[in-house]
Amino acid sequence: MGYVLSAVARVLEQPTAWGAAPEMALLAGPLWAAVLLGLLLGWAWRPRWAAGLVAAPAPAAAAQPPFATLGFWKAQLPARLRAPLGSAAAVRHGEEEEEDEVSVRGGRSSEAGSEELAVGKRDLANLWRLVEGRDGGPAWIKMMDRSLPTMTYQAWRRDAQTGPPQYQSSSIFEDATPEEVRDFFGDDEFRVSNKWDDMLVYHKTLEECQTTGTMKVHWVRKFPFFCSDREYIIARRIWKLGGAYYCVTKGIPCSSIPRRNKPRRVDLYYSSWCIRAVESRRGNGGSTACEVLLFHHEDMGIPYEIAKLGIRQGMWGCVKRIEPGLRAYQQARAAGEPVSRSALMAQINTKVGDSFVRSLESDSDGSETVEAEEKPARNRVARFLVLGGAVALACTLDQGLLTKALIFGVARKFVGQRKAL
Repeated sequence: MGYVLSAVARVLEQPTAWGAAPEMALLAGPLWAAVLLGLLLGWAWRPRWAAGLVAAPAPAAAAQPPFATLGFWKAQLPARLRAPLGSAAAVRHGEEEEEDEVSVRGGRSSEAGSEELAVGKRDLANLWRLVEGRDGGPAWIKMMDRSLPTMTYQAWRRDAQTGPPQYQSSSIFEDATPEEVRDFFGDDEFRVSNKWDDMLVYHKTLEECQTTGTMKVHWVRKFPFFCSDREYIIARRIWKLGGAYYCVTKGIPCSSIPRRNKPRRVDLYYSSWCIRAVESRRGNGGSTACEVLLFHHEDMGIPYEIAKLGIRQGMWGCVKRIEPGLRAYQQARAAGEPVSRSALMAQINTKVGDSFVRSLESDSDGSETVEAEEKPARNRVARFLVLGGAVALACTLDQGLLTKALIFGVARKFVGQRKAL
């Protein structure tokens, strides 16, 4: 250390740069020598996996370098980390088998290949774990239980560690088959014409695969007055597992449609169903009812507390319009009205065998559902006043998104402090 300080002092004493150059060389020489010595010692004692990264492969193994194999990398990991990789590899192997089966049945177009990458069997595995309560996520908190004469509805919510709040709902429709409900939810044309989903104002099919039924769709949805409309680029696909239909719908990137300020693009979007026959609540002993398990979350670009408040207040108003829409759809099908293009695509499903389920049952953790605790009415009123005032103030001021975000942030902090009291 003393050598370094004295060398620096000698450099600073030189009146010119040419005079300081020899002193700087004397100072840098030992440092470079130390760096080279460290490299030589590190190379001499390098681990085995590091040698495989730079060693030239033999001619016989040129087609498959040692560091490119999954087994090689798994061997470098501890034993407790190998099991999850093994289960993921099993899912990937099943996905490859499914794609091979699709290609044998009739080939694939370029659009089909891109869609199968966007919505594949891994998405089916994630939805299956959600349906079975084995995704290992936080506990679900019950938030709603309503009913109509021919419909029963329950809803739950949970807050993920990162990302928007997640919702689960169960809708049971009397006197309906899974096939009718599947076509009903997949029929975009009927959504708009019947207006049971009055938020959907525009839809267009961008790509479709006649072999797998995968679709790439452009949606524009209408939001309340204080928010601009939202734009979605979604991919959806339906599998049939046993007697149930697993419908995966999620947002995907799309470079062919440029982004605009209005409507605002929603990138994070997930809305998937499991549609299956269940026993009627009338107690007649027959499976004449149909249950729809929905799992939904999206990042709408709104503060999460505001979004949760709006969803909770408007949820039942939107849900109760589904039941008369389904009955109108049943009547239209019974009257022989032509089936729309999107409904025909919903009828193209990929069948999955029981072996896929058995490969998932070994590595799934349980997730519980709990009842929401009733909060004091005074705290609830205070939260509504604070959040409602923030919305009104943000809509009144025309100072751009930064001012509105600041107002929402202050309101959210205030509500969070009241919840902690």
